[in-house]
Amino acid sequence: MSEARFERYAKQVLFRPIGLEGQARISASSVAIVGIGALGTAIANDLGRAGVGRLKLVDRDFVELSNLQRQHLFDEEDARLRLPKAIAAATKLRAINSQIVVEPIIADVTAANVEEVIAGCQVVVDGTDNLETRFLLNDACLKANIPWIYGGALAAAGMTMTIVPGKTPCMRCLIDHAPPAGSMPSCDTEGVLAAITGTIAAIESVETLRLLVGLEPRPTILFVDLWEGEFRDFTITRRPDCPACGAGNYEYLGGQRTAWTTVLCGRNAVQIVPPAEQAIALEELQQRLSRVGRVSYNGFLLSLEVEGREVVVFPNGRAIIRGTTDEAEARTLYARYIGT
Repeated sequence: MSEARFERYAKQVLFRPIGLEGQARISASSVAIVGIGALGTAIANDLGRAGVGRLKLVDRDFVELSNLQRQHLFDEEDARLRLPKAIAAATKLRAINSQIVVEPIIADVTAANVEEVIAGCQVVVDGTDNLETRFLLNDACLKANIPWIYGGALAAAGMTMTIVPGKTPCMRCLIDHAPPAGSMPSCDTEGVLAAITGTIAAIESVETLRLLVGLEPRPTILFVDLWEGEFRDFTITRRPDCPACGAGNYEYLGGQRTAWTTVLCGRNAVQIVPPAEQAIALEELQQRLSRVGRVSYNGFLLSLEVEGREVVVFPNGRAIIRGTTDEAEARTLYARYIGT
């Protein structure tokens, strides 16, 4: 290790579980962070400063003013320029640590590209905001035998879990399938504190370093509620009947369980059809969305006007996002306000 490199990581090297050998492993590693928002920017900041040799930063979105409350690598100029999050974060990280390789990828992670996104990585870290993408990462990482770390946060609470193929339960041992669209709250309807995203991201970052230096994963899922001062560990076991890690049936990677999108010709709109039709309680959804935009419900469909777009939702979960032909943007809005 060069003198300059040793000086940069001296305090980390002094930490005995890492040491010189562990730092060398960290510096030789590649990690993909999928989702560069509140969790992803904090994880990228931690791992970039820790000296992970190559970071892939993957995100489909751009920086907005509302991000700055909790997304650490962005500033007002990034929001003014509407820079892609992956680009803005990569620029900051290169200024922080010129010794590492930072690869920004502006992409909507789908069954068509997820295997390419995670290729060559020793660990994949979750910074996403929806279950469908997490199930997709779960399938792809199981197939490629790559450990990945789940993390999620809402309001003042969050959870994280480390998944190592063949050793730990996987995401679908914990949750068999995504709940119906519109049935789950999101940070865009319930809010989120920067403190909880920073806490969950810090745990994900430490778990990444543990894996990179060759230590065993934590065998539990950790739940944290900062507002109530609550920290709980739950032990979970692998399900013998798990369709993913048990049977090797990668339904999300194969596209059987993913939402289908199409641009509606001549209408400046994108239609999103969920993988399985499930009834949505539109009256309840109306109450929740009334906090974030103009909502109307006529007994047959719900309309939300937000961010200069109209999101029209039908009782079976199908939606039409009007005002855009960008499928990635439509998926972002659907995940943000309706659900998975």
